[in-house]
Amino acid sequence: MQKKTALLAIAGFYFCYFAFNGLFSPYWGLYLAGLAFPAWQIGILTSLTQINRIYAPAIWGYLADRSGRRQTILRLAGVAALLFFIPLTFSTSFWPLFLAVLLASFFWSAALPLVEATAMNLLQGDSGAYARLRIWGSVGFVVATLVAGYLIEALGVGVLPWAVISVMTALALYCWWVPETGAAAARSTVQAGFAQILRQREVLALLGATFLMSLAHGPYYSFYSIYAAEQGYSKSLIGWFWTIGVGAEIAVFWLMPQLTQRFRYRSLLLFGLAVGVLRFALIGWLPATLAVVIVAQLGHAFTFGSNHAVNMWYIHRYFAGRHQAKGQALYIAMSFGLGGSLGGILAGLVWPLWGGAWVFTASALVCAAGWALARWGVPPDDAVRVAP
Repeated sequence: MQKKTALLAIAGFYFCYFAFNGLFSPYWGLYLAGLAFPAWQIGILTSLTQINRIYAPAIWGYLADRSGRRQTILRLAGVAALLFFIPLTFSTSFWPLFLAVLLASFFWSAALPLVEATAMNLLQGDSGAYARLRIWGSVGFVVATLVAGYLIEALGVGVLPWAVISVMTALALYCWWVPETGAAAARSTVQAGFAQILRQREVLALLGATFLMSLAHGPYYSFYSIYAAEQGYSKSLIGWFWTIGVGAEIAVFWLMPQLTQRFRYRSLLLFGLAVGVLRFALIGWLPATLAVVIVAQLGHAFTFGSNHAVNMWYIHRYFAGRHQAKGQALYIAMSFGLGGSLGGILAGLVWPLWGGAWVFTASALVCAAGWALARWGVPPDDAVRVAP
């Protein structure tokens, strides 16, 4: 498959994969609230996709790197995820939904690290080119969020499962079209073992900072829409809040080639964590002031957009060659998996006791801890090296 065609397939995958996130992140909690689930069950059900990202990507990444057959695993992941999400269309009680999302997300979580490794391999580690390709994921998120917001406003939140199935069908097709590149990675001459890479202080600090950033975002992804609704905002306006954040993310992705030429990767990493401190404090304490809400959502450009692109550069550098899929899987497991799921579950447990203001204050403090860890452990750019 020619490189251009391969990148088009990856762009389509990103669009559909994050369109699914654009449905689940803003509206899954609202859908569950509409079914009258208590906060602790909402916290669990909204965190299942992240929970599977803790261990499932590592399993799939290991299999892909060892077998060199990313494409086969990716195709299996797309089809199985679609099949297991189908019960969402007819189940309305906790345990059937728990099992459906748990099984579906086990396969769904396999897809992203394999495609990320393939994309970075095709782009030869160019984080600027990656960011511009990854824009299609953000566009998919925006389109899904806006369309679903208006559909829910018009038809009710019960339309959400059908929207999920539609997007997952398209995702399964794109999983089929992403090319095979695993064999080339498996033949890499990199000598360092995976455990040897993990023992480096800078790698541990980087993974710790990504964990803390995602931990801080856990309450945001699980409860932001509910918190905004408590302030009296409509479903469609809440959809626009999410869209503003992702629009800022798109802008930063587009500007990443210029940003990485002007600023060091380490500086961008630290700046994103610092913005997270301010952003979550604003969300917690001034949620009824529309101008502040917009400013806080614009902060997503740096708490996720540039932060993710920078992390991709670090991960590609540290986990080179035959460790690419495992490295991407570990990054997803530590960040979106362990960090995101733990943040959502803890938020669900303390939300009735603390309230939104103090939960998001805790998110701000977690970002401050992530900044301190990165400041201490992540080295200057010219000291970042592939393990010998």
